[in-house]
Amino acid sequence: MGHHAPCTDPHHHVHDADAFVHEVERACEARGLRLTPIRANALRLIADAGRPVKAYELLDRMKATHDATAPPTVYRALDFLLEHGFIHKLSSINAYVGCHHPGGEAHAVPFLICDACHSATELEDDSIVSALDASARALGFAPQAQTLEVHGVCQACRALESS
Repeated sequence: MGHHAPCTDPHHHVHDADAFVHEVERACEARGLRLTPIRANALRLIADAGRPVKAYELLDRMKATHDATAPPTVYRALDFLLEHGFIHKLSSINAYVGCHHPGGEAHAVPFLICDACHSATELEDDSIVSALDASARALGFAPQAQTLEVHGVCQACRALESS
């Protein structure tokens, strides 16, 4: 995986839903995976939101577009997208966000989650991830997946509080 400079843009998320869906389509094609209409729809809804989307919100939105979408079908679509690294799940708030590098290999990601506006900033800082990985391995632990979720208040919300 290439080294990325840490990203400090507070609005850093998937900006262009179309480009994001196309990138995932290309990645699926390259890896011989099937991006079914329901998987593509879930992906688009997550990309369009521009912020973490809770599972129940996704279910509601999917119902609006696919009449007979049963929750298990939606969860299977989300599992597929998670398994292949196209989206990330923020367990602490039970919400999903699009991955910045959906075409790359699955990677560990630290997220800064604002408790005021619920924005999530993906920290593209490989040093944090490798430090955690190295510490885990030093204890004889073999890490499989990690999502580091740091809660607090973002810069924009802090500015509102102090004004």
